[in-house]
Amino acid sequence: MQYILDNALVLVPVLNIIGMILKGFPKLPDKYIPLILLVFGMLGTMALLGFTVEGAIQGVLVTGAAVYGNQVVKQLKKPA
Repeated sequence: MQYILDNALVLVPVLNIIGMILKGFPKLPDKYIPLILLVFGMLGTMALLGFTVEGAIQGVLVTGAAVYGNQVVKQLKKPA
């Protein structure tokens, strides 16, 4: 079973790039970056799939995948 549709999957690396750009803004606290990415993710998937509930759900899923993937990489880089 596949939760994230193939059409929406392209947004995961896009959201990672947007997150890196946002991280570069010194006055933007890190705690707001996932919320901003959620807005971009939902708007992006809804633009691709249509402004429907499914589009919104896909936005939440791709944002979750991007943020979770980023956190996994960060945690794996930490010394044990």
